[in-house]
Amino acid sequence: MVIEVNERNFEEEVLKSELPVLVDFWAAWCGPCRSMSPIVDQVADEFAGRVKVAKLNVDENQALTQRYGIKGIPTLLFFQHGKVVAQEVGYTPKETVVQKLHRLLGVE
Repeated sequence: MVIEVNERNFEEEVLKSELPVLVDFWAAWCGPCRSMSPIVDQVADEFAGRVKVAKLNVDENQALTQRYGIKGIPTLLFFQHGKVVAQEVGYTPKETVVQKLHRLLGVE
């Protein structure tokens, strides 16, 4: 299940999460973001209970977008223990996302 994060719940859901977190920075008007959406949903299902997957609308959460230096979307940020440990900008193949999550989980 993909959760929606925003400036009100970001700290609790992402920064304080016990699990690694994948955050998809996206916007409704962004074509590549719409292409990424099914991949993000699939990854959320496949990693349920091991990784938290979240979406953050850049238009509605500009302070967080600026805080993390998001210049292009979609951008995937991978958090562990409240820190960004990896990033992908633009459309990213599912295999790449899965590989990065496996690395976060210590699975090769």
